[in-house]
Order: sequence, then structure tokens, then C-alpha cells
Amino acid sequence: MSWPLPAALVANAIARRGRLEVFASLDPARTALFVVDMQLAWTSPDGPMHTPSTAGIVPRINALAAALRARGGLVAWIQHSNAPPGDPLYWATFYDNFIRPERRAASLATLAPGAPLHALDPRLDTHAEDLRFRKYRFSAFTRNPEDPEALLRARGIDTVVVAGVATNICCESTARDAMMRDFRVFMPHDAVTAGDAEAHGAGLLAVAQVFADIRPVEALLRLMEAS
Repeated sequence: MSWPLPAALVANAIARRGRLEVFASLDPARTALFVVDMQLAWTSPDGPMHTPSTAGIVPRINALAAALRARGGLVAWIQHSNAPPGDPLYWATFYDNFIRPERRAASLATLAPGAPLHALDPRLDTHAEDLRFRKYRFSAFTRNPEDPEALLRARGIDTVVVAGVATNICCESTARDAMMRDFRVFMPHDAVTAGDAEAHGAGLLAVAQVFADIRPVEALLRLMEAS
């Protein structure tokens, strides 16, 4: 699912920063790829959040992961997870207000750790040395058991590439929080996706203004090769 930047956004970005692209370089050894929510709940036709366009971004995510590994970078597979009511990780504000009571139990069970649809899509090229961690909020950086910021700082990472689903929810939230923590952020527009083109475009529009460098995967691969 591609998305051309609207002319008004391009003009505003160039007026603000002097160019459309934000960062002139990408050092793979100091970069982490965050692959967000590429789980069967979204990628399988049997999943309740099935997003057909996820199939198209799998090869691009695998290409980014391979390129980073080959150059000393980090790949992290992030799985959205749910905790039951009463658990300290239960997100009451969301589930008690944004999910109908009659759907709540099924929604929580779908992404409970260990549930079949919680698993990563098997088409993803995961490696033993990659990181895996769960997130219990939309952003990988917010109110989750793991502390991604500390983990990245300890490894000398200063750049985060956000890929996965959905562009306008978990990917956008993660990209915003990464930038607010002073990481350089890239969001390749053809390695994220959403339920429809409008939602995908809305997420990219919000992130492109001040939170991330929006380019296609091919451009990021060229930046890596040039480093």
C-alpha cells in the first residue's frame, strides 16, 4: 500500500526544515528495526483484525531485517499482548471504554500470550539473535514490561525504523514516542499498513510532519549501503 505525500505537506516540510528528507544518513550498526504487531491476529484471514495488505509488506520487512543484520544492526519483533482484568498490565481505560462489554472477553483472549493468533506470522524471517518483546499499550515505549529505551541505549542505538501494522495506531504511537525520546525515526511508507488507504494515509500524514523521515524501503536500503 503506497501513499504519495500530499503537495501541501511537502511544501510545509520543505519550508520548515529546508528539505523533504529529514536525515542525511543511516548507520545500520546504530539502528534498530521495530516490527510492530505482525501477528496472525492481523495477518491471517482467520484473525479478527485481518488486514489483507499485510501480505504485501512482509517481503519488505524481511529485506530491511536482513540488511540490518548484515551490517550489525538490531531487529526487534514486537507482539501486542493483552492481560486479563485484575492483572497489573490490564489496560482498563481502553478495554473498559472502547470495547463493547460483550466483545471484551474475546478481544482480550485473542492476543493473550500463548494464544494461536498472538503468534508472529510465519512468513517473517525471524532469527535467533533478534529481540522479541511484548507490548501492552499501542506504543512499544509506553507502560510495557520491557524498557525499549534502556535496551537501545545500552546497545548504542540512536535510530529506530518502525514497520508493521497499523500505520495510524501502534506504528504511529511507537514512532512518536521514539522521536520524543530523542531517537532518529524512519517510517518506510511501504513497510507499514492499515485497514484501509485512508487510515494508512492519516498515520503517515501525522508522522511525516515532525516525528519521522518517511521514505520507501528502497531508499533506506540505499542509505545503509552508503554508510
